[in-house]
Amino acid sequence: MAYKVEIDSFGNFRDSEQRVITLRGINLAADSKLPANPPTPSHVSDHFFDGDNVSFVGRPFPLDEADVHLARIKSWGFNVIRYVYTWEALEHAGPGKYDHEFIQSTIAFLRKIRACGFYVFMDPHQDVWSRFSGGTGAPMWTLYATGLNPRAFAETEAAVVQNTWPDPASFPRMTWATNYDRLACLTIFTLFWAGKDFAPKCVIDGQNIQDYLQSHFINAIKHFAQQVYEDGDLGEDFILGWESINEPFRGFLGNRNLTVYPEYQKLQSYTSPTPFQAILLGSGRTLDIAVYDFGLLGAYKVGTQVVNPDGYSAWLPEDYDDSRYGWKRSPEWKLGECVWAQHGVWDPETDSILRPDYFLDSPDGTRLDGESWADTYFIDHWNMFADAIRSVRPETMLFCQTPVLAVPPNFVELGALRPRMVFTPHFYDGLTLIRKHWSRFWNVDVVGVLRGKYWSPVFALRFGETSIRNCLRDQLKTLKVEGLESFGVGVPCLMSEIGIPYDMNDKKAFVDGDYSAQIRALDANIFALEGAKLHHTYWVYASCNSHKWGDNWNGEDLSLWSPSDVKHRMNGSPYSYSLMPSDSSLIGAKQYSLSDESQITDTIGSRATEAFCRPFPLVTVGVPQEYGFDINNAVFTMEIYAEEEVASKLVPSEIHVPDFHYPNGDLQVEVSSGRWELDRPNQILRWWHDGGKQTIQITGIRGGQRMKKESNPYSDFCAVCS
Repeated sequence: MAYKVEIDSFGNFRDSEQRVITLRGINLAADSKLPANPPTPSHVSDHFFDGDNVSFVGRPFPLDEADVHLARIKSWGFNVIRYVYTWEALEHAGPGKYDHEFIQSTIAFLRKIRACGFYVFMDPHQDVWSRFSGGTGAPMWTLYATGLNPRAFAETEAAVVQNTWPDPASFPRMTWATNYDRLACLTIFTLFWAGKDFAPKCVIDGQNIQDYLQSHFINAIKHFAQQVYEDGDLGEDFILGWESINEPFRGFLGNRNLTVYPEYQKLQSYTSPTPFQAILLGSGRTLDIAVYDFGLLGAYKVGTQVVNPDGYSAWLPEDYDDSRYGWKRSPEWKLGECVWAQHGVWDPETDSILRPDYFLDSPDGTRLDGESWADTYFIDHWNMFADAIRSVRPETMLFCQTPVLAVPPNFVELGALRPRMVFTPHFYDGLTLIRKHWSRFWNVDVVGVLRGKYWSPVFALRFGETSIRNCLRDQLKTLKVEGLESFGVGVPCLMSEIGIPYDMNDKKAFVDGDYSAQIRALDANIFALEGAKLHHTYWVYASCNSHKWGDNWNGEDLSLWSPSDVKHRMNGSPYSYSLMPSDSSLIGAKQYSLSDESQITDTIGSRATEAFCRPFPLVTVGVPQEYGFDINNAVFTMEIYAEEEVASKLVPSEIHVPDFHYPNGDLQVEVSSGRWELDRPNQILRWWHDGGKQTIQITGIRGGQRMKKESNPYSDFCAVCS
C-alpha cells in the first residue's frame, strides 16, 4: 500500500496516484478499554480499586497473537483501523507518571498494523469518564483529584458500576450509559470543561481543576505521540492522525433547572435521579428515586426505589490524605463537602436549591443551553489539543469528534478550523442497541426528533423494512450535511463508530446459530453508510468476546468476531470442518483447523459476515457518485465520475471483491468502458477505464446470501455445526 494520503479541496482522501480512497475499517479493540494485568473485565470486582497498579501492556491482545487477528481483519477487506487507547493506559500510576512499557508495546503493535497494510488513526477512548465511574478512559486518580470517593459510588449511585454490582450477570442492560446523568460524570465533566468558571475554589497545585485535568490529559497524549514518532519511525504516511476526546459530554453545563430532568437527557434506564437528586444522594441523603425502562417511544417510568438508605457520601472525607498523589489542594476547597454546596448552588443545612440555573450561563453572560456549551468550552479544549498534536507533527491529520448526535459547532465561524481535519461523528440505531432486538416492522427517526423535526415523536415512527433502511440512511446524510455546514466542504466525514449488538433476542443466535436478525440489522446500517457515502470504522473487534460476557465490558456484545463462535461451530475432533457445509459453493468448501490458528483468518468466528464482508471501492480514479451492495443477489453497483487527468495515467480503480460472496472468482462484470482483472489472492478487482461518467456492476453467478431464515446459508451452517 502506498501510504501517502492527502485531502483535496472537496474533502476526498487521495493516494499518491491521486485516486480517491474510501476508508472502511474497524475499531481495534474493545479489549483496550480494560487492563491486561491484572485482567479486570467489568464483571470482576477483584483488584478493581487498585487502579494505580495496573498495566495495559498486551492490549488490544498479546503481540504474538497479532498476526492472526490482523490477517483476519485484512481478509475482510478493511483498510483502516481506529486504534483504541485510554488515558488510564498512559498515566494510571499518578499525575505525570507515564507507562513507557505500554507506549513501547503500542509502538510494536503499530508496526504490525503497518506491515499488514492498514491506515490507522489514534482514538483516546472514554465512556462516562472512567472505569471507576462505570465506563473507561481516565485514570482513577482523576476522581480523587476532583474530591470524589469512587469507593462510595455504589451506595450513593454517583455511578452505577458493573464491577461493584452484587450480581454482575444481572447488571441491567445499557445502565452504564445512564452514568452520564449521575453525580460523578455530571461533576467531573463540568470541572474538566469549565471548572474555572463554575468551581473557582477547586484549585490543585496552583491550577484550577479544569486546567489541571485538561493539561494532564493533553500532555499525556502529546507525550505518547512524541514517543510514537521518535521511537517508532511511524510517520503520518501510515498514521493518518489523532482523534480528539471520544464522545465529549457536557456535564451540568447548560442545565436550565437542576430540579427537573434536562431536555437533552434522552436515555433513562434503571434509577433516574434529577440532577439535584444526584447531588443530594452524593451528600448522604436518602431519597426515593424514579425507576425507568425504555420502550417504543423512549423512556417511561415503572416505579420508584429507595437509594442510599445508609447515608453514604460520595465525597472524600475531610481527613483524606492528599499526599497519596503528591498534590496540594487549596484550603478554600474543603474535602468532605459537596463542591456545589461550596459554590452556593444549594444549602446543605436545609437541602434546598439556591441557584437551580447555576450552570445555564457562563460568567460573561453566554447562554449555554442547547449545544452552545460546545461553542465555548469544547472549542477551547479542541484548540489546545490541536496545538499540542501539531507541535509534535505539523502535517498530521486532526480527527475531530464533537458531542454525539448534536449539531457540531461552526468551526469556520469560531476560527477553530485547521488544515487536514476530519469530522468523526458516531451513530447507533438506538432502539436496536438498547432493546437488543432488530425490528423489521418499526423504528424511529431519532436524529429528526433531536432536531425538532416532528410535533410529536409519533410522527417520527417508520414502518416496514424499506422505510427503516431509508430512515437510517437519511439520518446519516443529515449528520454528514451538518458536518459540511460546520466544517466546510474540504473536511471529510468518517463515521468512527457504528455497530449492532450480537446478543439480540436474549442471545437466541448463540443457541440455534440463526444470525438472520443480526445480518438484517447490520446490512441496514451498511446500506445507510453506502447511501450517505460515508467512510467508517465499525464498532468493534474484541478478541476477548464470549457468549457469556460479550465484549467483557458492561454487557455490550458488538464484536464482529468471537472466539465463542469459533468453538461453538466446531463439530468433532480435531476441530476441523468445512465452512458453509450446507452450501459449499459459498466459500469453496475451504478446510480449516483450529490446531493451526494461522489458517483462521477470515469468516470462522465472524458474525453477520454476509453483511459486513461485502464489496466496496478501495480506490477509484475519480469520485464515487453512488455505490452499494444488494446482499440478496450478490450484486455490487457503482457509478463514478472519473477525472480525465487521473484516468490518463493508466492506473486502475480497485474494488474489494470478497470470496465470501464471489467464491472461486465466480462473477460476472459489466463495465461502461475499459478492461478489468481479478486478483483473487488479494480479493481485489482492478478496473482500467476512461474518464467521465463510468459504471460497473459485479454479480455473483451463484446468487447472494439471502436474508431469509428458511434459506440462509449462514444459519444453515451454524445449525449443522452447533
